[in-house]
Amino acid sequence: MPRTARIDHPGLLQHVIARGVERRPIFRDDQDRERFLSRLAALLDETGTICYAWVFLENHIHLLLRPETVSLATLMRRLLTGYAVYFNKRHQRSGHLFQNRYKSLVCADDGYLLALVRYIHLNPIKAGVVSSLDDLADYPWCGHGELLQTGRSLVAREVVLSHLSNRKRDAGVKYLQFMADGLNQAEPVKLSRGGRTSSLFLDRNLSDQCLFDERILGGGAGMEAVLRKTGNVRAGNEISLDELIGRVAGYFGLEADLVSQATRERRVAAARAVVCHVSLRHLQLSGVDLSARLRITPSAVSHAAKRGRLLFSEDGSLQRAVLELIH
Repeated sequence: MPRTARIDHPGLLQHVIARGVERRPIFRDDQDRERFLSRLAALLDETGTICYAWVFLENHIHLLLRPETVSLATLMRRLLTGYAVYFNKRHQRSGHLFQNRYKSLVCADDGYLLALVRYIHLNPIKAGVVSSLDDLADYPWCGHGELLQTGRSLVAREVVLSHLSNRKRDAGVKYLQFMADGLNQAEPVKLSRGGRTSSLFLDRNLSDQCLFDERILGGGAGMEAVLRKTGNVRAGNEISLDELIGRVAGYFGLEADLVSQATRERRVAAARAVVCHVSLRHLQLSGVDLSARLRITPSAVSHAAKRGRLLFSEDGSLQRAVLELIH
């Protein structure tokens, strides 16, 4: 079965987790951490991506990002690939450093921003790397110290603290109390996500949100806005664009993510063409929606759809596979 395509669109708040292959270490010393951090900082600046929280542990990282001008996939590909090349060369190893697919969870609204900042920044304490909030303030591989103005400035400090108070002095005090409250919670609040459960150290009043898509944290109007923005609307008997991409990619023997990657590989181009044709003809999506989701120009969508119409009309098995999903 092809994996579900990520929801990836500039402007979305994304919680990202990248792990070492087989959960092996991705950092062997502080020189490695410094190299990764420098690369992250440069890419954030170059792409205009906002960072709200970050932490490096031995075999994985957490980031809370809002890419403004590029897709998350573009940013993460450059970040992880470049670091892996450095790491392998320095430590005289070969092969994959990271698991093939980083995890990303879209946050439907900024009501979850503070909760995720706290969850991410408490990781060193929960993992036993440091023992207290005082120690965490001096821990150099976490954004917590930046929010206390004791470290480098990778996070959007003023944006995060403004969610607590408009007065800077009060915001800092409230942030520390907010962190302490999360640390003192006996158990993490369980959040359902598309039928699955995710453990986050969240406020109790956020735990009753109804979540309908496992790729999105948050429900209701916020979730609907994300799905509409990214061309993944589903209403009644209609299917979402991601469901269509998954079905078409599976028919061509591809992973769903490949359909929106820049490549001229014949099967990928054919799958993309069929997706364009069916989306315009049967899902009534606009060329602009498809352009943003597939990362191609509106003109390329039009040309691909024409080719997809021919492929679709000539392949009865493909027609049955897709129309069965639609109807």
